[in-house]
Amino acid sequence: MRQLVILSGKGGTGKTTVAGAFIRLSETRACADCDVDAPNLHLVNVAYPLRDDEPYYALPLADIDPALCVSCGECHSICRFDAIIPGGPYRVNDHSCEGCGVCALVCSVGAIHMKPHHAGNMTLYKKENAVFSTAELKMGSGTSGLLVSQVKKRMNAVVEGDIPFSVVDGSPGIGCPVIATLSGADVTLIVAEPSLSGISDLERIVKTARGFGTQVAVCVNKADINPARTRQIQEYCKREGLFFVGCIPYDPLAVVAVNRGVTIADIQCPSGNAAAEVYRRLLPVITQRSH
Repeated sequence: MRQLVILSGKGGTGKTTVAGAFIRLSETRACADCDVDAPNLHLVNVAYPLRDDEPYYALPLADIDPALCVSCGECHSICRFDAIIPGGPYRVNDHSCEGCGVCALVCSVGAIHMKPHHAGNMTLYKKENAVFSTAELKMGSGTSGLLVSQVKKRMNAVVEGDIPFSVVDGSPGIGCPVIATLSGADVTLIVAEPSLSGISDLERIVKTARGFGTQVAVCVNKADINPARTRQIQEYCKREGLFFVGCIPYDPLAVVAVNRGVTIADIQCPSGNAAAEVYRRLLPVITQRSH
């Protein structure tokens, strides 16, 4: 099964709107939302009657037993994350602790142990032989890259039969969750916006995606709000040898679709028609097999 990843260099470009449309247009039986800090693909990808929730445990965090702590200060002095709160007895700030375990090693009285840390929840939506995998981190939790890997692993584990490709919606930016999302990607579609910051962030995500050896394609969403910047993106793609697959116009009906809990491919609208054309152009690249 090949993997199409949809990314954007910045938030607000319409990446998830395009991902939802592609899932509907392709009728793929495998998809995932890897934006684990703020997942929202499920709002328009709702036709799954069965739901399976599972807790996600990140790296264990330090915990100090107040009955054993002698307030010697060794753990406080050694913690580089300032996660130890001094006093009698000492305490651990869970939001600052990175789970390195050094404090437990230096505690001479054995008052510190590493406790399991419930950092979020993973969800599998199922219908017949189709699956949609997603997850959400708890506020203040880290290790988003590890959770993204789990989201993709859970999707792949329950896929049945021959599926040409999966559609994976990633996070904005170029941080840890994006790196984890790009791992194993065959084709990456970058949704750009025609603005100065949009172009700058496009260049960053292109450089990041290329580092993973994935084929890179680009489309511009809300392209008609700044035609000059759109042309600049097209020229950039030509210079860099990137596959430019088209433009999607600014469309108030896209908001109507999202508010109804459907994708732009589910209603008759300019953005939906344009997204279908982008999908048509990209499809041969998604489905081609490497030699």
